Amino acid sequence: MKIAADFSKRVVVHSEKLEWVASPMAGVHRRPLDRVGDEVARATSIVRYAPGSEFSPHIHTGGEEFLVLDGVFQDEHGDYPVGSYIRNPPQSKHKPGSQGGCVIFVKLWQFQPQDRQHVCLHTKKMQGVTHPQFNNVSVISLYKDNFEEVSLLHFKPNADMVINAKDGAELLVLEGLLNEQTDTLIKNSWLRVPINSTVNAKAGSTGATVWLKTGYLTDVANQITRLENA
Repeated sequence: MKIAADFSKRVVVHSEKLEWVASPMAGVHRRPLDRVGDEVARATSIVRYAPGSEFSPHIHTGGEEFLVLDGVFQDEHGDYPVGSYIRNPPQSKHKPGSQGGCVIFVKLWQFQPQDRQHVCLHTKKMQGVTHPQFNNVSVISLYKDNFEEVSLLHFKPNADMVINAKDGAELLVLEGLLNEQTDTLIKNSWLRVPINSTVNAKAGSTGATVWLKTGYLTDVANQITRLENA
């Protein structure tokens, strides 16, 4: 299966307009944003757990990264409310579910194979710092290494920002409205831009909160090869 699998192209998905697609587990549905592979895939998705639903215990051979958008996600390691940012590195394992139901933004098979760093952040309790170049934008750093950088951006009303995406980037609007080129991105709209791109973002009149990842698209071919050889 291939969805938005040409990584040389700019892609915008208004995920709230997508139908929910059933997963192999009862009560768990997905809105695919990009995907290469079948049930085991390099994938970016919005995933919804109905109350009481769960996945069987499994190992994340290629790693899992997710942000809780609604409700409380749970596994044997703890409860993760709205705003929780989690990185489960390659070879980690868990039994995910949600007693009360939840929605998460999740990325699979997009880690470096040697990465073993677990990350668990409650972003609602974190304070941002003013961006060094754009005074009307604050930044909460979530993760950074030599391969990628992940952050939350808080735009004040009508604030604008230029994002250098020389190694590719993607963003998900969490709150508010963001304009980029001719697109108006609303809550849960997703943008991916290719290598050697620039993102010219401007928030709407109420501002915007945005999840942003940069720098990782240089390794897409290797990620897919590792998946195929797994």
